[in-house]
Amino acid sequence: MIRRLAGSLPQGVGIGDDCAVVALPKGHEPLVTTDFSIENVHFRREWHPADSVGWRCLARGLSDIAAMGGDPRAVFLSLAFPKELPQKWVNGFFSGFLKLAKQYEVQLAGGDIAESPAGVLADIVVLGSVPKGKSVLRSGARVGDFVYVTGTLGASVATLEVLREGKKPRRSAHRRHFYPEPRTKAGQYLRKNRLASAMTDTSDGLSVDLAHICEESGVGAVIYAESLPRLPGRKGLLAALHGGEDYELLFTASPKAKVPALIAGVHITRIGEILDGKAIRIADAQGRSKPLQPEGWQHFG
Repeated sequence: MIRRLAGSLPQGVGIGDDCAVVALPKGHEPLVTTDFSIENVHFRREWHPADSVGWRCLARGLSDIAAMGGDPRAVFLSLAFPKELPQKWVNGFFSGFLKLAKQYEVQLAGGDIAESPAGVLADIVVLGSVPKGKSVLRSGARVGDFVYVTGTLGASVATLEVLREGKKPRRSAHRRHFYPEPRTKAGQYLRKNRLASAMTDTSDGLSVDLAHICEESGVGAVIYAESLPRLPGRKGLLAALHGGEDYELLFTASPKAKVPALIAGVHITRIGEILDGKAIRIADAQGRSKPLQPEGWQHFG
């Protein structure tokens, strides 16, 4: 399996030795993230085509690098699957995984393959880099900063609801769920132009990920419901607030910062403000507000 895979990879990729050698640009420091994709937790084979599972597996790690304003460099994949899993499915997984890797110019530099007693498990380690001391952290939000988000929110969980109803949505019409696009270029732009004071991605849902920024920064926030870029209706609002796996960027910026309305082809929307204290609230068009509880994805929650 490893030999067959290595033969399909671009020349120079570090598979075949005990370790991979990955060079970083001068003056950069490494960014390292790891993420699991577990069958029946993050995907279901009856819902998700194999290439979508591979694509989404890598997208999770690339989005973490984007949230720090970094450049992805290499990925390591450990894949375990049952003996009876068809080779066609494994080939499809690698097809989606490598297609996204090529699109983002990330090399598959190594990993492992093992037999799983039940279900498919994929674990990735993504190596990125950022100029030394320039990472955008969650801890940089300050009182008075505005809160922004890239793209739209809630599209992925809306597709999940369709799948739960037993329907088979067209993948081409639901790419935000099946083939999400990590916002690496937008993250790099925000870092290079010193626009973002704090940043994370919306992999766990806006309400959870905003709470991460507020906790790390020691601040509170208010979100304006009418400003959220989302699907229409109350369901659209709930999906935008609490749905995960959008892989958009959630960031804060000084009110003096000139944040463009479009970055790397992605729309940027101001959705709130950082406040003194620890409370996180959501306000309607009439200015009435209530607490915003984190109700997105939380392991063991």
